[in-house]
Amino acid sequence: MTKGPSSQARRRFGSSSLPGGSPQALLLPSPSEMAAIDRSAARTVPVSVLMEYAGRAVARAVRRFLPPGRVLVLCGPGNNGGDGYVAARHLAAAGWPVAVAGLAAPQREAAQAAAAWDGPVVPFDTAEVARADIVIDAVFGAGLSRPVAGHVAEVLRAARRVVAVDTPSGVDGATGAIVGYAPAAALTVTFVRLKPGHLLQPGAGLMGRLVCADIGVPARVFEDVAVKTWRNDPALWDVPAQTAVSHKYSRGVVSICGGATMPGAARLSAAAARASGAGLVRIAALGGSDLYRLGAPGLVVDDPPLDALLSDERRKVWICGPGLTEAEVDTCLPALLGAGKAVLADAGAFAVAAGQPDRLRGAAVLTPHAGEFRRVFGDPGADRLAAARAAADRTGAVVVLKGSDTIVAAPDGRAAVNVHASPALATAGSGDTLTGVIGALLASGMPPWDAAAAGVWMHGEAGLRAGAWIVAEDLDRTLGDARRAASRDIAPTPCPAEGW
Repeated sequence: MTKGPSSQARRRFGSSSLPGGSPQALLLPSPSEMAAIDRSAARTVPVSVLMEYAGRAVARAVRRFLPPGRVLVLCGPGNNGGDGYVAARHLAAAGWPVAVAGLAAPQREAAQAAAAWDGPVVPFDTAEVARADIVIDAVFGAGLSRPVAGHVAEVLRAARRVVAVDTPSGVDGATGAIVGYAPAAALTVTFVRLKPGHLLQPGAGLMGRLVCADIGVPARVFEDVAVKTWRNDPALWDVPAQTAVSHKYSRGVVSICGGATMPGAARLSAAAARASGAGLVRIAALGGSDLYRLGAPGLVVDDPPLDALLSDERRKVWICGPGLTEAEVDTCLPALLGAGKAVLADAGAFAVAAGQPDRLRGAAVLTPHAGEFRRVFGDPGADRLAAARAAADRTGAVVVLKGSDTIVAAPDGRAAVNVHASPALATAGSGDTLTGVIGALLASGMPPWDAAAAGVWMHGEAGLRAGAWIVAEDLDRTLGDARRAASRDIAPTPCPAEGW
């Protein structure tokens, strides 16, 4: 597997902007990694200056996105609270009525910011919160170390409209988990880069409008911290383009094990692989070919025994699981792995491997939804990102943990979080379509992590283009355009929607 983007992606952004081989703008540092980045930045830019820029960015966002009103800034004792004191000063200077309530005595640079605030200071209580139109939550940031409970939770719960500094207090910036209580923000302003918790559920659902502000952290400091998590985006991988000398075998052959009782799933995967650019798609009919011969005319259906089909060296990529019974998986999966094929395992493969993840070792890509993941690997707990990484390490396969915040994890620790998708994908057969997309990209020669990340993004793009209330078959109409969109030469920005 590659350690980062290909040479084309390097040319696109310049090697100096690619610490660790990936576009800087897409990095998702954890709170501990962000703290290390901040320490590195502080050798050049004082923390007090970064705090000033951060607080000013919060004030700008409030003025840009919210109507004027009475503002109460709730400040914790750390740097998050310091950002709040600065934001209060800038909003007051702009003519907004602002008061500050401190949870505890501010520390270090936050104390300097608090000393510069000369406006009203009120008690940290529910009565003051109830009088405010806007409550700026600068109590705890993404790196909170204890649950938000008791008095702090009651105060935050009383707020009518919340603006969160970094993350809503109570959202773990590393995992998106809710630690105690966390308010639902109308607006969240973070700095430098998004964190995993901004994109991972359930915390992602509390962010409201999400703004990521540049506060002057030098780009070079990212070279000092080995961040291995990214927001999924076409800048991370290169989808092979069609050329004048392309032919069906250079575009790749996708082979699919087709079962005898549930042929629809394999047919969905086959249709998606063809629509995504595979040069040739073939179904190995394990229980008889008649079930598949009435399908699309460009789909090849094979009658010979599986052992005979595995001898064809052009058939490197196989999909095993959609529509298969446990007995059928038991028949074909060991044969595929034993023949050294690049296997994409899904659906029925996870029933066979329930509680036995080592049965999947040797596969190239695994695509479980949450229930299938739990069946094979156990409950992922609050840290789904760590669980997906552990599963990838255990099996040696790229793990695609599907959901609205799909995680693509590689055995070497790389992970991408994908939120480029539509709720319309929550329909039966959509997962079978995804396996076909990833299979087509694997067959085109992409490494497994690249193919999986690109396939997840393309699947999401197809869903966005297909419209609302679709069925899985509708995605085939938009997958070609989705592949073209995935190949565009567009530089990513650090923020997904609200750039500054």
